[in-house]
Amino acid sequence: MRNPVMSAIIRKIINTTKAPGAIGPYSQAVVVDRTMYVSGQLGMDPASGQLVEGGVQAQTRQALVNMGEILKEAGCGYDNVVKTTVLLADMNDFVSVNDVYKTFFTSNFPARAAYQVAALPRGGLVEIEGVAVLGPLTDAS
Repeated sequence: MRNPVMSAIIRKIINTTKAPGAIGPYSQAVVVDRTMYVSGQLGMDPASGQLVEGGVQAQTRQALVNMGEILKEAGCGYDNVVKTTVLLADMNDFVSVNDVYKTFFTSNFPARAAYQVAALPRGGLVEIEGVAVLGPLTDAS
C-alpha cells in the first residue's frame, strides 16, 4: 500500500545583519513549519565580528542579544524559546553564565543542556543555541 501524498513543509532561512553572520557553511537560523532552530551564538559583536571584552558574562550577554535579534527577525522573542544548549569552555563559569542567562529567560524557562567543550570557535568562552516555536504560546495551568 502506498503512502498518501504528503504536502510539502516549508523551510525558511532566517538571516539578520543585527547578529554576526555565520562563520561557516550554516544559517543563523532555520524555520521548519513553526519550529525555529537557532545556530550557536558566540559573544561576538555583529559590527566588528570580534568577541566582546569583559569575560564570560559579557560574552554570554552578547550571545543572548545576538540570539534575540535572530528571534526578532522571525517575529518572536525569548518567550518562544523552548530548548537551549549552552557550551562552555570552562564548566567553572556555569554560575556566572546562569547569572546573565536568567536576565533573558525570566520565567517558564526553556529546557536546557550545558556542556564543557574542549574549545569554541574564535576562542569563545560560551556558545548558546536554541530551539523556538513561532506564534503565540499558552502555558498549561
